[in-house]
Amino acid sequence: MSCSLLEFCRLQEFKTVRHFLFRNEKSEPVEEKSQTEDNELSWDTSDWESAWEGGDNKEEESTSDKKVTDDAGGQGEPWLQDCVVSLSPCADLLVVAREQKAAFLSAKWRTDDSGREEMTLGVSWTGTLSTEEGECVSSTICIPLASQKRSSTGRPDWTCVVVGFTSGYVRFYTESGVLLLAQLLHEDPVLRLKCRTYEIPRHPGVTEQHEELSILYSAAMVTIDGFSLFQSLRACRNQAARAAAAGNDVIQPPPLAYKKWGLQEMDTIVDHSSVGKSLGWLGWNKNKNEEEAPQKQKPKVEPATPLSIRFGLPDSRRHGESICLSPCNTLAGVTDDFGRVTLLDLARGIAIRMWKGYRDAQLGWLQVPEERSERDLSPSASLPRRHALFLVIYAPRRGILEVWAMQQGPRVGAFTVGKHCRLLYAGYRLMGVNSVTSQGWQLHTQQVCLLDPITGVLRTVNIPFHLALSDKKSERAKDMHLVKKLTTLLRSRDIELDILESEARSIVLDIKHPAVKKQALESLLSNKNTPVSCLVNITRALDDTLKRQEPEEVDAELLQLCSSQLKLLQLYTDIQQLHSAADVEETAENDSLEGIEEELSRVAPTLQRYAQFTPRPSVSFAQDSPDSPLPAQAFLSQLKCTEDEEVKVIRRSETEWNQLGNFLFWSCLCGKSPLHKVCYTLQQAGISPQQLLSLLLSVWLHREKELLQKPEENVRNLHRLLVALSDMKGAVEESWDTQSISPWWQQVRTTCVQSHNAAAALLAALVAHRAAKASITSRADSKFQSEWEAVSLELEQWVVCVRQLEDVLVLQTLLLVPPPPGATGGATVQCSIKTLLEGGTGGIADSVSKWVFRQDISPERLKEILQKRGNKEADDNVEQRDEEERHEQEKSQEDTDRTAELLLAVCQRFPHSLSPDFLFTHCCWEYVVQWNKDPEEGRYLCWSVEHLKMVSSPHIQQGVCTMMWSTFIAKRLSAATFLMEKVGKAPKDRLCRRDVGMGDKAMTSFLGCCVQLLNILMEADSAVEEVSAPELSIEEAWSGAEGPASIAELALEQRGVHYPLVQHHCLLASLLHAAMTFSVKVKPFSLFDSKGKNAFFRDLTTIQLMPSGDMDPGLVSVRQEFLLRVLTGWVQAIDDPSSSAPLPSSGPKAEWWPSLCLELGSLLQVNPDILRRHLVCELYSQGLDLRAEEVMLEVEDKDVLGSQLLVLTGQRLSYSLLHSQNQTQAAMELLARLPPTLCTWLKAMDPRELQCPLIPLPQTSRLVGRLIEILPENHAQYSLALHLLEAVEVLTTED
Repeated sequence: MSCSLLEFCRLQEFKTVRHFLFRNEKSEPVEEKSQTEDNELSWDTSDWESAWEGGDNKEEESTSDKKVTDDAGGQGEPWLQDCVVSLSPCADLLVVAREQKAAFLSAKWRTDDSGREEMTLGVSWTGTLSTEEGECVSSTICIPLASQKRSSTGRPDWTCVVVGFTSGYVRFYTESGVLLLAQLLHEDPVLRLKCRTYEIPRHPGVTEQHEELSILYSAAMVTIDGFSLFQSLRACRNQAARAAAAGNDVIQPPPLAYKKWGLQEMDTIVDHSSVGKSLGWLGWNKNKNEEEAPQKQKPKVEPATPLSIRFGLPDSRRHGESICLSPCNTLAGVTDDFGRVTLLDLARGIAIRMWKGYRDAQLGWLQVPEERSERDLSPSASLPRRHALFLVIYAPRRGILEVWAMQQGPRVGAFTVGKHCRLLYAGYRLMGVNSVTSQGWQLHTQQVCLLDPITGVLRTVNIPFHLALSDKKSERAKDMHLVKKLTTLLRSRDIELDILESEARSIVLDIKHPAVKKQALESLLSNKNTPVSCLVNITRALDDTLKRQEPEEVDAELLQLCSSQLKLLQLYTDIQQLHSAADVEETAENDSLEGIEEELSRVAPTLQRYAQFTPRPSVSFAQDSPDSPLPAQAFLSQLKCTEDEEVKVIRRSETEWNQLGNFLFWSCLCGKSPLHKVCYTLQQAGISPQQLLSLLLSVWLHREKELLQKPEENVRNLHRLLVALSDMKGAVEESWDTQSISPWWQQVRTTCVQSHNAAAALLAALVAHRAAKASITSRADSKFQSEWEAVSLELEQWVVCVRQLEDVLVLQTLLLVPPPPGATGGATVQCSIKTLLEGGTGGIADSVSKWVFRQDISPERLKEILQKRGNKEADDNVEQRDEEERHEQEKSQEDTDRTAELLLAVCQRFPHSLSPDFLFTHCCWEYVVQWNKDPEEGRYLCWSVEHLKMVSSPHIQQGVCTMMWSTFIAKRLSAATFLMEKVGKAPKDRLCRRDVGMGDKAMTSFLGCCVQLLNILMEADSAVEEVSAPELSIEEAWSGAEGPASIAELALEQRGVHYPLVQHHCLLASLLHAAMTFSVKVKPFSLFDSKGKNAFFRDLTTIQLMPSGDMDPGLVSVRQEFLLRVLTGWVQAIDDPSSSAPLPSSGPKAEWWPSLCLELGSLLQVNPDILRRHLVCELYSQGLDLRAEEVMLEVEDKDVLGSQLLVLTGQRLSYSLLHSQNQTQAAMELLARLPPTLCTWLKAMDPRELQCPLIPLPQTSRLVGRLIEILPENHAQYSLALHLLEAVEVLTTED
């Protein structure tokens, strides 16, 4: 393994960040050209060019990265160099700031085009950070804070963004830009922010590193203790969250405690690193020439404690630019303005190494632990793990990233990268960790990251530990180089095979270490481009070399690997040759398959139907096709040789298992290979017959579509294979008692029981049944006569299994019927014996009810189909109906009839599990479940109620109603009631969606369904005493069902309901439905007294205190007013007098609304005659005279009605004589001839109260005639009615 540069994250919306930060600039930054660039290209490479012998060991690598799309920067200008950038060591938060503005990018996970999950950094917050006038961001740092929960495994709880400003302020923010804390620590600009966190001591006697945050100013350094900072930030974040939730202002936290050190004897300071020592400091030795006048400090800013210099480097011309401290705090890398990188020994205060030619270099450190596996067997395995230290240097002028081993080691890696990248090195980990909380943690941190603003890619450097040990004579380094050379060789595509084989053999044999040699051999064997012959020759050469060595010098594990892989390669070659051979064994005449043709012909129509509906395979890649050859590498990866010379198949993914089964048995099943020779070869290899049986059944079930094209031929080949495998040693036990269950045949049954490929499973069961029967017959005791048939428990199990598989095949055929166009659809339910048994007694009905929902079959249509079931003759087998008869039917009805036919076939096979009550019950429940998922689909709930109406058993009806009410209905009805109570009218769509979870139209439909559901419940409660509860049963073959109880069983277990309480809720639902339908203003609870209010939404099975006796007259008046408004709304809804069409059965125009109002009136103690009289008047007012005459017959108080109609007649005449726009002269003359009393009375009438004032005169004349009939002659207004009759007759005559 060598040094590598790995991409681990991509930045999204980086162009957006750039535009945000430079939005107000006239011109964005352009690339600078340095005059010294040409001179700097002549850099000294003597240090690293001689590190490797020749050109073989050269580690120079070139990495190119695909440009990202619009999300990346997209420009080549070094705009990022003008920004302040900091990355969290956990790589989950990136901060980019410039002047007053900043952008935070947080980690997000997305799926790329290939379906692989990858991490990206996307913009999570942008804004302005500056609050003081003229201040700008000068430094940022992202500090992840550890979680305090015991279940934490090393991920941060949250990340604090610390920002330093030119004003001297230091501010602390959350990841979402919320300001937590701000403090002025010094009046100069903040130059650098750095952090130290806890590190686990690697050696005894080493003190723990304490946590702290250090802030560098031009002449001072401030340090804040990490523990107190951690507690303060947690408290500030919690307080800010509580304030935001409560809408209060954030309380200003107390100031942070800190220490300030005055750095003396230097002109300027540009960078710092704190190693936790307060005895002095180290810097370039350049003394001040003159002292500056002390600045006036604000009272709140504490003075600095003087700290004198301890070490110095005597070079007054050199200006340091940055310092980077190593993780072990013993070394530091320093860059300067001479283009040098200097390595400092901090303990001695001296420079120990220097690189030149690195102008504007950026530094970072990598600390790599030793791999555990390398020292586990060594005597020093109990000692702490060793760590190797590497210095990472990024030279932007040349666009190169280098890795150097410390302290005097060679360059171990170099990568060509962009010239505008940023090397991001945190130098710290999580804050808030200590020796106790870090136990068992795995800190997920990146030490060094390279950010490329052009592509938006974050890369990290991966360095193996052994590179620190590498030198010119290191055998291990050479071995690893040979492994790398082998990897490169195997990747070449244009190399000749003989050259590939010779070079690969040479490389493998040249490797010295057994572990590396094993790694190289495994790499070779796993390469897909290497031919089998090449693999065999190289492995045999290595095996021969090992066998020629002394036994004590040979690595046993490597020798075992060579011999086992040679054995598997030979097996692969033998199987491949057998499949490609032209010789095919002849089929024996008597193959113990007598009678199989009859069974195949019996199930043939169902198999044909099943094959028609089996979904076609989706688009797949060629290498995933079952017909594609299995590479030797895939074969080797799935087989393993054991110590006792047997071969074990490793079952990993289902796809790989099927590919191996295809390779071994598919040609045999197609009759193209000598199956007995194949089975003998596999047996000789040492593969257990049980695993071979599993592979055979897997390919048989997986390739069902192809098998059904030639079922008879394929069934015979399967039988021969099954018999051949059964005859193997270890398949069927010699001591097997035929009266007990055989594990071998039980494996076949278990596979068929679990399979979702119903047709293939049935054919396999038929074949296995025949084979098991022949085996049992041959093992029968000789004392039985040959013509007797052996009876055993094994055969009984097969009879039940075949019966169940036939049932499953018919059911699966039905479930595969595609839904009609425009239906809801959904995923096809795949069933097997196992899933149906685990589904309980209602599993079959549940599957069919889901199919009914997908097919969008209405309850009426389902009832029609099931009614045909009773008209069928007992011997009429739907499965065997002639195909020609179906094709003679009309094309438009063919699919519908076929669907009904299939459903009847399923119902006949499951007479108990799919009885009408059972099926209607499950359909009812399926539709209400689907409605609950999407309440906007009110039709689902309506059909659920319709299915429930068709259940014949009142016991089941009552239980299902109770379950629907408590599970789905009560909560939403309660929400609707309280919403209407709150707004006092029919709520708008937005309020309905917010409180009830559906729109206003859907809520109206929901309330109507509630009324129907509660009516069904009341009717069922009244009928349960008259009939006995039904006895539920299940088919004998499916009596072993174990699982949840069916809906019908659950319904029968429900307790009885309290009828008055159900009626009380039905009354409420009816009132709500009427209010929503006709938009009537009402507060529902205002229609009930205190007892009635308290009884609402209680458990329907409990007895509650219900309203009784006479109601308060005021309450009755409110109820009466509500019902009168409902009647008015209904009359206005059917406002078409000319229409003679019958009214619909639902909606606001439904003809049952008046009778419902009268029924509600009797329950609410409202006089029904008042409602009838109001309805008559409203109908006449609307011009619906014929309907009014029908209702008039039921009115009891004719006198009051007559007075009301007299006024209405006067309003009509008043409109005709006085208010009509086309008044005739005859009408004016008639008005003059009328008696003064009548004329004055007509003028006092207000025709605006009429909904339809323009009524034909014959209708008004008929109304006056009715009025004369119902008014007694001694009535006070009888004479006025006669005058009206005379006036109407005159007008009618003149017209």
